[in-house]
Amino acid sequence: MWFYLGKETNTVHEIISKEPATGRVLWRGPIGTIEPTVQKARLALKAWSKTTLEERIHILERFAEIVQEKADIFGDIIARETGKPFWEARTEAQIVASKVAISIAAYKDRTSTQNLPAITPDIKSTVRYKPHGVLVVLGPFNFPAHLPNGHIIPAILAGNVVIFKPSEKTPASGEFLVQCYHEAAVPSDVVQLVIGGRKEGEILSQHKDIDGLLFTGSSHGGVALSRIFAETPGRILALEMGGNNPLIIWDTQDIESAAAIAVQSAYLSAGQRCTCARRLIIREDKAEPIIQAICQLIDRLIIDQPYAEPKPFMGCVIDNEAADHIEKAYKNRLEKGGKVIRPLQRIDPEKPFLTPALIDMTQSTDRPDEEIFGPVLQIIRVNNFDAAIEEANNTRFGLSAALIDDNEEHFVRFWEEAKAGIINWNRPTNGAPSTAPFGGIGLSGNHRPSAYFAADYCSYPVTSTESGKADTQITVGLK
Repeated sequence: MWFYLGKETNTVHEIISKEPATGRVLWRGPIGTIEPTVQKARLALKAWSKTTLEERIHILERFAEIVQEKADIFGDIIARETGKPFWEARTEAQIVASKVAISIAAYKDRTSTQNLPAITPDIKSTVRYKPHGVLVVLGPFNFPAHLPNGHIIPAILAGNVVIFKPSEKTPASGEFLVQCYHEAAVPSDVVQLVIGGRKEGEILSQHKDIDGLLFTGSSHGGVALSRIFAETPGRILALEMGGNNPLIIWDTQDIESAAAIAVQSAYLSAGQRCTCARRLIIREDKAEPIIQAICQLIDRLIIDQPYAEPKPFMGCVIDNEAADHIEKAYKNRLEKGGKVIRPLQRIDPEKPFLTPALIDMTQSTDRPDEEIFGPVLQIIRVNNFDAAIEEANNTRFGLSAALIDDNEEHFVRFWEEAKAGIINWNRPTNGAPSTAPFGGIGLSGNHRPSAYFAADYCSYPVTSTESGKADTQITVGLK
């Protein structure tokens, strides 16, 4: 994901959020103050961590009900602030609600009290879990509710308190999310909102009174945070970053389905998913029918405003600055030998609507290993399956990878050799269930996967040996 801690703001006083599809101002508000927010969180920690799990579950189940009741309102805010279709934005709001039940199940599954085999009849061993304390959550713009919520719910369920800084590009969605927590009776100091840009993100990440940070964003941001946290190894840092994700289409008889998977993998959410396919690897002797089928689908995709009819497949990217960045990366690939199959075009020079691009990079000997966070798919042709796997792994990232192939033996090998945290077969790269861990390796993560496994980084295990009375004697080594 492109933006990491946020960009510098135009003024020191407020953040303004505009609808990317229309240019209208959606939201404006003051930049938050860090020091009092952190101190409120620190003071709130003791009481919240001492509430029972049942109390916290009850509050969060009410939160899920509120979000479900307000799914249309929430979806409308997300759609207008991100430019994504309303159908997709409303689905995001519903996922926010469903995260509660999943997180409860994950907490009980992965962090429940464990009674170990007794050392002696009078001495038992137990593993219990404690919250870390004050956790900062830095959210991205592409899923401004779902992705930070995937950190916040398991964090407060475990007894932590949270300071949430949404992307400066999506403050309205972040504010509405926090309002839903408070309406559900999550104390106002247990989940606090800080509006701000890069400066506020940096101050929060370096604050001496936080106990950890949960991050979704770019690899650049993750690397910067890793450097900051290297000085304080006692604080938890969970990183979920982007990917230069490969999709291999190899031996398949169903060309139309393969094309549909490729288009969904590359262009869903206007290419603004960290799991979107960035590289399409295909066998040279079967490439043309696949490329032709993909192009036919690309030409049929509806790109429009959130409420357009017929419903659009995708909307715009987050803003004109992002569109400029994507266009620059696209032109760079052409300068490095890319052959245009479908061009990246700016539909309106004043707005960030981009058409899906398809480039053949096979002849380029200098392909940048970078994530283009937008609707650009790069084709690489190879002659054999060994070369396909080698090309798939030719990246510093390792988030998502997928293989389209009728041969299960090929998938078994692909699963064994592909370097990624999500490896799919005959499914898009951007398909991952919330009931499973989500994360990657290399520049895609730091081995702290989120989703179902978020429970793991929201608390820490404490081992105890316990006896009802002090009945120990020293039997050797005494005079």
